[in-house]
Amino acid sequence: MGKIRTPYFRIVVTDSRKARNGLSIEEIGRYVPGQDPSIIEVDSARALYWLGVGAQPSEAVEALLKVTGDWQKFKSLPGTEGTLKVAAPKPAKSVAYEAAVKAAAAEPAEGATTLKKKAQEKLAAKSEPPKAEAVSEVPAQAETTEVSSVTEETPAVSEPAAVATESEVPAEVATTEETQAE
Repeated sequence: MGKIRTPYFRIVVTDSRKARNGLSIEEIGRYVPGQDPSIIEVDSARALYWLGVGAQPSEAVEALLKVTGDWQKFKSLPGTEGTLKVAAPKPAKSVAYEAAVKAAAAEPAEGATTLKKKAQEKLAAKSEPPKAEAVSEVPAQAETTEVSSVTEETPAVSEPAAVATESEVPAEVATTEETQAE
């Protein structure tokens, strides 16, 4: 039975005088070789019954009964547990679905922006008091100079800053300080 490249076999008890694919007496198992490991299911009680009343298995069915251990039980040989490999059970689809829902509901990855994330950032920005920024950054040469006197013309700054005269500060820095003061 089955389709092309997906075979499926039934293990049946049938009368030897009937046609090969004809009416069977009883189906006692199935064999699906296309998977890894192959699926072999045999109703052991029914197989032992039919062997006990004189049924003769075909070569292929005898090989399958040896794998399941039923042939050893019938002949009273060692190895009645068989050598059948069983595939690990697959997790239920509902478990995989619930895991996917939890992963989707978790916080977005770093750098991801959503409407909720943007709204939280805006609220945080409104609730924090604005910090006073320094007037300008002074080059490393100007930081090492000492302040001799502070005049009233310099604006009051909450953070201490080094003050230098125009002759000590490069022209580029002097122009940026004048534009920020305005």
